[in-house]
Amino acid sequence: MKTLPLLTAALIASGLVTSTSGVDWPAWGGNDLGRNMYSPAKGLPTEFDAGKPKPGSDEIDLKTTKNVKWAVKLGSQSYANPTVFNGKVFVGTNNETPRDPKHVGDRSIMMCFDEKTGAFLWQLVVPKLKSGKVNDWENLGLFSSPVHDGKYLYIVTSRCEVLCLDINGMADGNDGPYKDEAKYVVMDTGKAPIEPGLKDADIIWRYDMMDELGVFPHNASNCNILMLGDLIYVSTSNGQDWTHVNVPSPNSPSFIALNKKTGALEGEDDAKIGPRIFHGQWSSPAAGQVNGKWQVYYGGGDGVLYAFDQKPVKDGDTTLLKTAWQFDCVPAEYKVKDGKPIKYPAAEGPSEINSTPVFYKGKVYVAIGQDPEHGEGVGRLLCIDPTGTGDVTKTKLVWDYKGIKRSISSVSIDPANGLLFIGDFSGFVHCLDADTGKLNWVHDMKAHMWGSTFVADGKVYVGDEDGDFAVLASSKEKKVLTEVNLGYPVYGTPIVANGVMYVMNQSYLYAFQDSNKTAKDEVPKIDAK
Repeated sequence: MKTLPLLTAALIASGLVTSTSGVDWPAWGGNDLGRNMYSPAKGLPTEFDAGKPKPGSDEIDLKTTKNVKWAVKLGSQSYANPTVFNGKVFVGTNNETPRDPKHVGDRSIMMCFDEKTGAFLWQLVVPKLKSGKVNDWENLGLFSSPVHDGKYLYIVTSRCEVLCLDINGMADGNDGPYKDEAKYVVMDTGKAPIEPGLKDADIIWRYDMMDELGVFPHNASNCNILMLGDLIYVSTSNGQDWTHVNVPSPNSPSFIALNKKTGALEGEDDAKIGPRIFHGQWSSPAAGQVNGKWQVYYGGGDGVLYAFDQKPVKDGDTTLLKTAWQFDCVPAEYKVKDGKPIKYPAAEGPSEINSTPVFYKGKVYVAIGQDPEHGEGVGRLLCIDPTGTGDVTKTKLVWDYKGIKRSISSVSIDPANGLLFIGDFSGFVHCLDADTGKLNWVHDMKAHMWGSTFVADGKVYVGDEDGDFAVLASSKEKKVLTEVNLGYPVYGTPIVANGVMYVMNQSYLYAFQDSNKTAKDEVPKIDAK
């Protein structure tokens, strides 16, 4: 009998979700702390038409669409995958389509919409860092998908901060100890404070990783925060400077734990990754239980997968997240050729980990890759046994697959058949057996892929840089069910919440639902044994 994903079980126990309701998608990876990009939803659409805007407007004419419940305009660059919680949809973008005339110019934005109608509710406005694109590249917008916990949500901004926000924005008042929202939205701009309105964000607390930890984010800050108990786990995005040689803050932590209630630092990693960072650090953490204990997985900027103990421990004057084990995911032949080191970022050379590790049925799956600006190159997908201690590079590899190119995508695994799907930056979708690593097929999307595959309803959904959105069969034989162009590049990953599929391209967020069916999430029965 199937068991509930860990976060779903916790939400049901807390009363935030009931077994008779649909299932929200409250975090990157949904209700699964292991981050498997899978939903048990049924009745999802196979065919789509993104439609056309109304004449003289950015608004999509729903009469020209197919299987579209609603569609909303975002900015011009949208990377932060949507999450859905308590009747609200949250998504990151930039400010090329300002929702408020008080907030214009280059800003990072998180928008909140009504789940049923797509009506705009409120937004978080994040001013760009004064240091410029070395830390905060222009017009990129927000990269982080928020994670939700009842009344609050947690997000990493383009300013290398962790923010705790009220899920209702300012609509229910200015709550929490932080009261400087008016000053926050104009920080580094030289403008006078702008008092927040009902459609602005309510910041509960703020943790500035550059100020507090001395980290130096390379071009952009990103982490899809992991929440486990009262702690949230965050990548600091520490990286190189503009020379691509020097790491300005080699002693700053790469990975931290904060108290979700107060924002206080509870622990920092003991891995000392800083001096070995190839470029930047943009991986997001995952979690899994091994032999009754939680492990937190993080892909380092040095190409090493780290497993940290859940609870920080006191070590002298600091509190550390202790490394349970580590695995160097870069094979020797990607490091040295003809007796000479291969220089990063050479196509045949080493890579860091930008994808999210996925914990599934007692194994950890992760791919290596690089910043998309570096182009294509050799990659590797690994399946690792997480039961070891120390350096397990030579002892805990279950299988690897070097047929994949560089990838910034996470795997999705279908529990119905044990098939694993992953895209690579070169534009190929790979289907393998999750247990053995045996390759079943490869599909060429014919364009670069940034987002991840998503599995639901016996189908695999995936988009690419050309704006093509494909639906493949979740089977050992390759079957392309449909493919449609959504008009703009698709850099995100599809998700499903309460029977509705959300897909964003660079400029629009679509809520797809089969107009001939009432799709719903099937919540598996809990195994009481």
